[in-house]
Amino acid sequence: MTTTEKLPMVTPADWVAGPGQGQWTYTDYAALPEDGRRYEILNGVLYMTPSPSWSHQEVVGAFYRYLYTYVTSTGLGGVFVAPIDVELAPEDVFQPDVVVLLKASREKLMGRHIVGAPDLVVEVVSPGSATMDRHDKYVVYAQAGISEYWIAEPGTQTVEVLVLKGQRYHSQGVFQEKATLPSQILPGFEVQVEQFFVSVWS
Repeated sequence: MTTTEKLPMVTPADWVAGPGQGQWTYTDYAALPEDGRRYEILNGVLYMTPSPSWSHQEVVGAFYRYLYTYVTSTGLGGVFVAPIDVELAPEDVFQPDVVVLLKASREKLMGRHIVGAPDLVVEVVSPGSATMDRHDKYVVYAQAGISEYWIAEPGTQTVEVLVLKGQRYHSQGVFQEKATLPSQILPGFEVQVEQFFVSVWS
């Protein structure tokens, strides 16, 4: 394993053969050979994202499980879990932790990936992804028109709900414990926040 592979942070993948940094597009990204790593593109720059920890995976799994159960049982649409490629623009390609696509957005679901803004994205913050989740993705997700963005913080066991108004996100608050999330996309979703952070190993 190389030093690069051990990096715990989201890192520009300067060592990957391809177009120069700042010029990557989804076409280049899709042509990458499968090497076991996770990549994303932000403003044409290819990044490698660190492998998630088991605790991160538990929280992602809980969001997926509760959201999938609600969205499919109500017939609202579908729910996807990483890795799934979301092409917001040719130069902005992400693998959000959890993605909700309502039936009205069905045309965005292509053969291998989603093209355009999903209705809801959930990102579970890890130490290596905090800056990208809270700043870089925040800006790009808003510009792309993702209606809701939930940011889950395992360390504090909280979830912030961001709702798009115009071209900017407005926080509906940071929720924890027995609070439910005030979603405009999923108004009947009443799972208590603490349920997303229950670990079978604790």
